[in-house]
Amino acid sequence: MGLEFTHVDLKLGDRLGVSELRQCALLLDIDGTILDLAPAPQEVWVPAELRNTLSRLEDLTGGALALVSGRSLHDIDLIFSPLQLAAVGGHGAELRVTPSGEAVARARDLNPALKRKLATLTELGPGILVEDKGYSLALHYRLAPDQGEALRAAIENICATAPRESVEILPGKLVFEIKTAGINKAGAVRELMKYPPFKGRKPIFIGDDTTDEPVFPILSQFGGLGFSVGRVVADVNGHFEKPESVREWLSRIANKGQGAAL
Repeated sequence: MGLEFTHVDLKLGDRLGVSELRQCALLLDIDGTILDLAPAPQEVWVPAELRNTLSRLEDLTGGALALVSGRSLHDIDLIFSPLQLAAVGGHGAELRVTPSGEAVARARDLNPALKRKLATLTELGPGILVEDKGYSLALHYRLAPDQGEALRAAIENICATAPRESVEILPGKLVFEIKTAGINKAGAVRELMKYPPFKGRKPIFIGDDTTDEPVFPILSQFGGLGFSVGRVVADVNGHFEKPESVREWLSRIANKGQGAAL
């Protein structure tokens, strides 16, 4: 079905030429937004065409393109290699303003003892996968969707033993992520927008999950726009049906700028 926008937003997408992109910053979630979800995080596939599109858009925006993900920066760089971009990692725990810039930690690693306790929850049944992101621990149950309620209850019991308000449970698409409290994508995006080449730009943020929802309300502070993927949520200007639709839209914008003088 493709894109579903209001008339005004569709016009915006159609007129995003080189001069307009120089006034925008593209902020893109990864899993479920520009990449199709996979049974396990390690199994995602990055099409070569997407790498080319992102590289071209980075040029067209003058570097104002960033990946905004729950993945660590190390993981982001690995799956998109050899392409390296500005990025927010760990749901805001890490920030890199330029592709070759220094990564700034905005949170401490999650307590190792707490991680070990949480990792024992894989014993609830086959199909529960643990992913250590350093700043957080993710427990995926895409392969065991019937275990969601039991898994959440067990996580809450363990986290209740941690110092009060030190950690929070972040639910996502068939995953629970336990991370340091007070760190999220919205705070990192707000910080990112303070620095060149993002400073003074109008951000266009695209995300699909509950972990992206805190970003949508802050975009108006910068005159920006937000688009969800797969569902309509509050504070968005429109939505895409699926990641393939996002990739096609980004490719169309990038191709419009082919051969343009930057």
